[in-house]
Amino acid sequence: MPSFYPKGVCAVKINFELDDDGLVHDLSFEKGCPGNAQGLAKLAEGRKATELIDMFKGLPCGKKATSCPDQLAIALNKELESRKPLQERSN
Repeated sequence: MPSFYPKGVCAVKINFELDDDGLVHDLSFEKGCPGNAQGLAKLAEGRKATELIDMFKGLPCGKKATSCPDQLAIALNKELESRKPLQERSN
């Protein structure tokens, strides 16, 4: 299960599964706002990682430049990039 350590948000860890079709499963956040974390997990379940990245990328939280959804987008993008063959990875 991939784990991601977000920066600039209340959550301290994001865990998720990404299947071979790029669908997200078993999303969970450690710490942070429980209601928001549960809502994000339900919203993300079974959706394409690329769809979630497009939906959440760049969302701020109040005056913060990032948010848990934005950090999730970063985590998913990082995982997708790590699955590409070396010659296809962007720098």
